[in-house]
Amino acid sequence: MRALYFEYGEQEIDYLCKRDKKLGAAIDRIGIIKRKINPNTFAALVESIIAQQISTKAATTITGRLTTLCGTDFAGLYTLTTEEIQACGMSMRKAGYIKGIAEAVASGAVDFDTLHDMNDQEVIKTLTTLSGVGIWTVEMLLIFSLMRPNVVSYGDLAIRRGMMRLYGLTDLTKEQFERYAKRYAPYGSVASLYLWEIYSLEV
Repeated sequence: MRALYFEYGEQEIDYLCKRDKKLGAAIDRIGIIKRKINPNTFAALVESIIAQQISTKAATTITGRLTTLCGTDFAGLYTLTTEEIQACGMSMRKAGYIKGIAEAVASGAVDFDTLHDMNDQEVIKTLTTLSGVGIWTVEMLLIFSLMRPNVVSYGDLAIRRGMMRLYGLTDLTKEQFERYAKRYAPYGSVASLYLWEIYSLEV
């Protein structure tokens, strides 16, 4: 199976370079960024819950155990008990969140197939009704599962720090953040990829 990446190209790059010279210089220096995506939004959400506050290696191990029990897309997840989910190596709290998500899907309370037809704010409103799912988590799903083009998360510390480093700021107010995010629109998600990279390269 070929790897899937967040897709963007010359159109988005040219736009951002024209809108913001400092970001444009960073884009020229860094080049194309390949960030993997998971178009199965239900599976992506479960994996994001698993990965919270643990290492990538631990998350991969736990995810592997869970997929052994219920399949690679977690289709059989709702048949598992909270205890069976927890036994894969996660906390009981996380197991409860995941069980709740599975039950919401099984009952029809949340239909992941309809998320593609919603705008960003509707997706956030729908998924944050689930226990353990906050705005930041949904914003990451919008980028790395639903592949929405214009997401710049104020709740993401690395994005804020990348923005501060790009513009040489020692502080960043929400108003400043929103001003820059508006400048990147409608390709904020591509700008986010570069802000993450700017932060990671200078850590």
